[in-house]
Amino acid sequence: MQAEDNNQTNTKWVAIIGGGPAGLMAADVLAQAGHSVIIYDQMTSLARKFLMAGRGGLNLTHSEELELFLTRYGQAASHLRPMIEAFSPQALREWCETMGEPTFIGSSGRVFPRSFKASPLLRLWLRKLAAHNVEVRLRHRFISISHSGEVTFATPQGDVTVHPSAVILAMGGASWARLGSDGAWAQALHEKGVALAPFKPANCGFDVDWSQVLREKFAGTPLKAISLSFGQIQVQGEMMITHYGVEGGAIYALSAPLREAILAEGRANLILDLRPGLSLADLIHRLNEGRKGESRANHLRKAASLSPLAISLLREKGPLPQNNEALAQLIKSYSLQLTGVQSLQRAISTAGGVAFSEMDQNLMISSLPGVFCCGEMLDWEAPTGGYLLQASFASANWAAEGAKKWLQNLK
Repeated sequence: MQAEDNNQTNTKWVAIIGGGPAGLMAADVLAQAGHSVIIYDQMTSLARKFLMAGRGGLNLTHSEELELFLTRYGQAASHLRPMIEAFSPQALREWCETMGEPTFIGSSGRVFPRSFKASPLLRLWLRKLAAHNVEVRLRHRFISISHSGEVTFATPQGDVTVHPSAVILAMGGASWARLGSDGAWAQALHEKGVALAPFKPANCGFDVDWSQVLREKFAGTPLKAISLSFGQIQVQGEMMITHYGVEGGAIYALSAPLREAILAEGRANLILDLRPGLSLADLIHRLNEGRKGESRANHLRKAASLSPLAISLLREKGPLPQNNEALAQLIKSYSLQLTGVQSLQRAISTAGGVAFSEMDQNLMISSLPGVFCCGEMLDWEAPTGGYLLQASFASANWAAEGAKKWLQNLK
């Protein structure tokens, strides 16, 4: 093992481990404050998950009112509130603007960069960091960290150890191993006595015992403009039928309670309203209008505006009820039994990670002085829609501010 020459022998400097959005944001905050920063990442290029997530449109944050926004973080909302208030969705939009990448609000309230994709924003960001003399060291896989803050990496040239003045851990969750977010860091922190909540899939799909007919005909087809309810939670949106079951934005919004129910009881009953825009009485009235020799499927398509997928979904329960009131009830409160959770490797994000109880108010790990943690390494989860990136950016900003305080107090 060798000590790596970091060219920072006589100055205070910060090692940021992880070159995703959280790590880059922490580097941005520290570098603008005049601190020397080196980013270490195990991959051959930075922000691979960020680029993949933004391939179809980079959803940075959401424009909804802040109090509603914060509810999306469930039990972690009280921990994340001061961080998101300090670096709010509006602050994130203004940050993008300063880099020459204005944002816009889509029809769903989601916020995107003007270029829509992740790569233009990332290029501007990396250029900005380089202008502030932020160094980047790739193919450095985190192995361990000591109680004195020494960090050891595996590199193609062998293991190396660095001695930064402060460390910010930003290595992501455990759901995108091929892009660098493999959760391998958890064992090293566990060995140092840091309490971790176990990783669980978040924003994931769920298993449904579809008939062979529905699976073969409709896998890959979205069920649009529906309402989904589980317990006291109701969301509207789109659900995708897959060969194994269901996924999609509306499903992801309910993934946490659905996952916990399945882990506890082996199943969860999701209630679908296939025509949320119609009251039960209006739907019955439409169904009662004369069919004039139409098939049941055609009548449902015309009178209830149901898609072929929705009609096939009704038939999964058996023959369609002949009584229109019973049929309307089925359309408005369709019970779909979920029997399993898709694996961590197939999830968009993860729940679990470093417990907030292990850190002080600045996100410094109490048992590892000078070591801060942020992003998806922390024990929180949120649905898609901009909430994941917002909390990653905000917690990174918060950890960087904590590191600045730490550096100021060093002799």
